[in-house]
Amino acid sequence: MSLHRPFVLLVLALATAAGAQPGPRVEDAWARPTVTGQAGGGGFLKITSPTADRLIAASAPVSKTVELHTMQMQGDVMQMRQVPAIDIPAGKTVELKPGGLHVMFIGLTQTLNDGATFPLTLRFEKAGEVKVDVKVTTRPGMPAMDPHKH
Repeated sequence: MSLHRPFVLLVLALATAAGAQPGPRVEDAWARPTVTGQAGGGGFLKITSPTADRLIAASAPVSKTVELHTMQMQGDVMQMRQVPAIDIPAGKTVELKPGGLHVMFIGLTQTLNDGATFPLTLRFEKAGEVKVDVKVTTRPGMPAMDPHKH
């Protein structure tokens, strides 16, 4: 064994120990199918990060814009509004789901067909970009979103 091998192993071990924490883990990314001509659609996923971070933006080739949104009841009316960021507490899972926080695909450039997938890029304040594949699917038990009530 050469003298270089132990040195290289030591450098790799130190780099790993001193390296950045792993970034946010994104799981179960999905979007509802849309109909031809529908202007918007919703996307949902789960984010877990070992360190506190914030989701600050997103983009996808299926729409002109992707916005971060929340949905909440105001009396008998469900209201949706854009939010500037979504906090991701350290070690906690934040679920973007129907009826709550979600991503909104605005100005769809194509129909989201059941069974298809498309890429989504999430931008975090600290971790930078994370790319995921979004599966287009109808989830049982989930109420359909009326695209005209946005």
